[in-house]
Amino acid sequence: MTEERTAQSDQIQRELELQRQNEQPIMQQQMQMQADAANGIVCPKCGTVNDPEAQFCASCGEPLHMATCPNCGSEIDPDADFCEVCHHYIRQDVCSFCGADFGPYDGYCPQCGMPRGGIVCPACHTLNDFSFCKQCGQPLTTEAKNILKEMRELPEYKELMALSREYNELQMQLPYETEQDKQRGDALHALRERVLQLLAEDDGEEFPDIPAPHKKRVTKEELQESKQRKLDQLAELLSRMSIPPQASPAKVRNFAMAQKPAGVRLAWKCNYKNALHSSPCGCAKPQMGGTWVILGHNSKQEIKDDK
Repeated sequence: MTEERTAQSDQIQRELELQRQNEQPIMQQQMQMQADAANGIVCPKCGTVNDPEAQFCASCGEPLHMATCPNCGSEIDPDADFCEVCHHYIRQDVCSFCGADFGPYDGYCPQCGMPRGGIVCPACHTLNDFSFCKQCGQPLTTEAKNILKEMRELPEYKELMALSREYNELQMQLPYETEQDKQRGDALHALRERVLQLLAEDDGEEFPDIPAPHKKRVTKEELQESKQRKLDQLAELLSRMSIPPQASPAKVRNFAMAQKPAGVRLAWKCNYKNALHSSPCGCAKPQMGGTWVILGHNSKQEIKDDK
């Protein structure tokens, strides 16, 4: 009985020793990670340990330190140039209109000549920090006007404007309200064709070619289907015209505002947070790119700038 207990005790000791040997590398690894974390900065997104002086994660690019908005004190990314909380441009060393370097004592940009602190739109009198008016879309600088001129020559832009005009024409079109209304419209259409045919015959035309009316009234359902087709075409085209990431936030804002079609309710969907803004002028990091998306007139999607 004593020998059996001794054997069991020896077996337990061997199992405990084996367990300690297996746990030792794990404990050493954990201690090493803690030591690395004490000497470096752990990325909150991917867990990579970075050098103590690093500003961005070497693996995923995530900012390792948050900055503070000088206007309202909110936390912001260190490479943001706009505060989405108080809606102010916050970079003092970069021109908001063209992206050129600003000296600490420069009142006007040495490259584009625009003033520090923004300008007032001559059309709607809104104070703007950027090259296109955030309220009415008016180009405010020479660079903005040149970009818009170049944009208008692109086939995609011409197609975009044509689709926008067609959609706006459909918005102005009145559909048939009732079946009686439709029958009355058909009767007027037939009368029109008969009058035009008689006039042409009086002029000696035996088989006149009667032109179709420029706008033919349709039912509510038919009109809604036509408008939806135009919106789908616009959405597909805007998706193809999405702006990729670039180094300069000013360039992204300028190109995005230049391609914005009129007459359609849109929002700028940024790649930074996948948030909806009324325009790239309300995004803290437009340099990450984005695209215009169609909201439609009855959309309940929330735009971040309107909160």
